[in-house]
Amino acid sequence: MSKVAVSRAVKAVQKFYPIALADKTWDNTGLLLDSSSDNIKSDQLNILLTIDLTQSVAEEAVKKSANFIVAYHPFIFRGLKSITTKDPQQRSLIKLIQNNISVYSPHTAVDSAYGGVNDYLVDGITYGFDIQSREAIEKDENAQDCGMGRIVTLKKPAPLSKLIGNVKCSLGLKYVQIARGSGTSKDHEVSTIAICAGAGGSVFKGIKADLYFTGELSHHEALYFTESGSSIITTNHSNTERAFLKVIKKQLSETLQDANVFVSETDRDPYELA
Repeated sequence: MSKVAVSRAVKAVQKFYPIALADKTWDNTGLLLDSSSDNIKSDQLNILLTIDLTQSVAEEAVKKSANFIVAYHPFIFRGLKSITTKDPQQRSLIKLIQNNISVYSPHTAVDSAYGGVNDYLVDGITYGFDIQSREAIEKDENAQDCGMGRIVTLKKPAPLSKLIGNVKCSLGLKYVQIARGSGTSKDHEVSTIAICAGAGGSVFKGIKADLYFTGELSHHEALYFTESGSSIITTNHSNTERAFLKVIKKQLSETLQDANVFVSETDRDPYELA
């Protein structure tokens, strides 16, 4: 793929998810692997979208002739002292380089963006209910309505069972995990919801809500919230993020009208019900 094509793909992603929105204190976002070459003249873009860049996804990208991957989670977090086939992620890295495939990770820029994954979760869980207010929990000082997590207040309380059903429907899940707050009824009413894609424990610190909705919490975080009288919905980490790939597909397809944009068929959360 040409350098021009890589540049077009990067600009298209950053149009919706500026890198300035990412949490630079720990995250590794941006173009993590540039496999473009001056010797490759083709500007055709075949873009594969995935949450995690696993070995199966890398193999899928090769088989489907993808030349650019948007991987929500960065597959390179720390500096590499060596690259060998002993490490499964590094095997994927080698395969991608050998097949001239570039990789971009937007991660926390998507979390923070207005209209990003956290707003998608808000719209999903509150479907059919009027919202009185919605705001970022950790606000971005330089971008209005952006930031990590969301805290939502409903105009009228909603029964927990309806909110659980909304989560399943919006994320395409048969099952979710529920922890009911101490002293609450089986289907108690909810007025305030704290929401965070992925792992919400650190974002939820100091935030009081009737319901916490996230991908995962530690055992002790969950106990703290339920003992405080609040309920929890968790789905496993990446299941709060995966459904949003269809939104990114639509955005990139409309921006890069000559590109082929497709969602991975092998990407999935590592946990499953048995």
